[in-house]
Order: sequence, then structure tokens, then C-alpha cells
Amino acid sequence: MKNIEIRCWLFNPCRTSCYVVSDIQSGECVVIDPCAYSPVERARLINYINKKNQRPCHVLLTHAHFDHVLSTDLFADLFALYPELHIDDAPLMPLVSPRIEEVFGTGVFRHEIVMPRTWLKDNDVIRFGNSKLTVIHTPGHTPGSVFYYCETEGIAFSGDTLFVNDIGRTDLPYGSFEDIQKSLAYIINILPDETKVYSGHDDRPTTIERERQNLKLL
Repeated sequence: MKNIEIRCWLFNPCRTSCYVVSDIQSGECVVIDPCAYSPVERARLINYINKKNQRPCHVLLTHAHFDHVLSTDLFADLFALYPELHIDDAPLMPLVSPRIEEVFGTGVFRHEIVMPRTWLKDNDVIRFGNSKLTVIHTPGHTPGSVFYYCETEGIAFSGDTLFVNDIGRTDLPYGSFEDIQKSLAYIINILPDETKVYSGHDDRPTTIERERQNLKLL
């Protein structure tokens, strides 16, 4: 029996994936990459949570790029929840607001980017209701990029490390092609082939097996 429900939206001009991952029995949920940008997107996200009577208990970031954090303020203001992020991406957070102004223009984006108060590390466990996600550190796209993996459901959230038939960019500041190669080899080795992978810029899941074949990963 399925214990988790997943809802995905593609928000903001970058079409970044925002996930609400709900423990069906308890109604508790985690939000992965809160990236709603416009008032309509922000309302859509919060209205879904309220309509479904969800109780957010964690706001999780897959990494610290501007397009993945645009509605962190909503969860701080409405639920007193602050984003959780791998410690190795701490140096990137001060760069987010300047990057937003560079992309959208000075003064266009009028919301606060909320800083994490909880820093994650490899193998940390995020619990919500009767469900849990394990943090798997996958540096490369950024130093602190992670997968969030639910073993019981056979699902993982990969951020911008692994996509459908593609991998994350490493030509941005703090990126490393060598590191992402190592991370992908590690992920392919430890996760079962049938694991469904939900990426940071798509509303279609892929699988570990499919991406091993598509990308000729070892």
C-alpha cells in the first residue's frame, strides 16, 4: 500500500520542480525546493497544502541555487519553518539574493530569502508522520547537492544532480564535473534499479535503471 503522496509543480521562469511529499496516514508533509515565484504560484502552493489539510514539518532544499528557494519566506511566515540544507552549500546562500537581482532585475523580487537554521549532512534522516527521507550527499552541481531517498517507497528526489536523460550543470560557481561523476557512480551503485527519481526541473519521474542505460553510467 502506498504511504506517500507526491505533488509536483513547475514554478518560476526556470520551470523548477517544487514537491509536496505527504505521509498519507498522518497528514504531515515535507516541501522540497519551495520555488514558487509569482503571487499565483505562491497561492497555488499554499492553497493545495491547506485544502489537503497537510501539516508541513520540514522545508528541504536539494541545493542552494536561487531558483529553488524563492518561496522560503512563505513557510517561515505561515508555519515557522526554516529551510534545511546540506552544510557544504552554506557558502552559496549569501549569493542567492544578488543572483536573483541579476536575473530578474533590481527590486523586482520583493520577498526575503530565508536562511537555513538546520544544516544537514550525509545520512541524516528526515522524519514526517510514519515516513522518512534519508539524505544522500551528491556533490558536483554544487558542493552540498543532495538526494532525498525514501527506501520504503522506492523514490528519490535528485535536485539538479540527475535528470531524465541528463545530468546537472557543473559550469556554475562551485560546480565540479569530477565530483558529479563520482556522485552519479555512487548513486547508481547504492540505489535499486527500480527507484523512481524526481528531478529538479521536470514533473516526470525517471528511474535509476533508465538513467544508467540512457547515460551509460557504470
